[in-house]
Amino acid sequence: MDWIETVIIAIVEGLTEFLPVSSTGHMIITQNLLGIEQGDPFVHAFTFIIQFGAILSVVCLYWKRFFQFDRSPAPTGSNFFQKLKHKYYFYWLLIVGVLPAVVIGLLAKKSGLLDWLLDSVLVVAIMLVVGGVFMLFCDKLFNKGSDYNKVNERRAFNIGLYQCISVIPGVSRSMATIVGGMTQGLTRQRAAEFSFFLAVPTMAGATLLDLLDLLKEDAAWATPHNISMLILGCVVAFIVALLAMKWFVAFLTKYGFKAFGYYRIIVGGIILVLLLTGHSLAMVD
Repeated sequence: MDWIETVIIAIVEGLTEFLPVSSTGHMIITQNLLGIEQGDPFVHAFTFIIQFGAILSVVCLYWKRFFQFDRSPAPTGSNFFQKLKHKYYFYWLLIVGVLPAVVIGLLAKKSGLLDWLLDSVLVVAIMLVVGGVFMLFCDKLFNKGSDYNKVNERRAFNIGLYQCISVIPGVSRSMATIVGGMTQGLTRQRAAEFSFFLAVPTMAGATLLDLLDLLKEDAAWATPHNISMLILGCVVAFIVALLAMKWFVAFLTKYGFKAFGYYRIIVGGIILVLLLTGHSLAMVD
């Protein structure tokens, strides 16, 4: 990967991280279009690590809500754990929500399934179309959220279960968790915001795991060039995601998922036609 390829992929990541179109799927498509070799451990790690750069924009944009503590007194008779949970309830909900992804993510990675999925642009195309068709109808199916409904432990865990579906590239972590929140009675806006918050521990864990695996397998990847590419990718993804996030919340709240559904079907359909007719996505062979 060179500097230009890194910037292009990072821009794609920043634009799509919070949109229900699958940022991982779009990065895999972009890598194929640019002719970047698939199957390279560094390319796999780069795909996840720059997502964490984009996710950090959540902390920046929502910092007042992300660093929130309940300063009200805990219920009378609470033990130490209950008092701790009361004060840091927001973070407790994130822990509960991320647990399913930790289990499923580790199993997928250790089995080699995750690496196989990351190399398959066909899987991405299929899931873009399938997810797109679903999104044409999900507003009518789940648009019964109420402002009175808030995220609690049960809802956080159930949203975390939905997040596990996004281990398949092309599904979209954002879509899975927002729809998961809507099935729990949350409004689109509240579901989207919790999706953003839940992304922070999820992607932090995935990033740490990928870095450890890279260092364990072969530290030779840690050349000044590759490290520079990671830093550049994270910075660009962070800036672009920061600009895109607020727009997405406003658009989703007002218009829903349908426009994204049509987009997914068109992009996935074009890729499927190209693949099934024996054409390569690479613009440069």
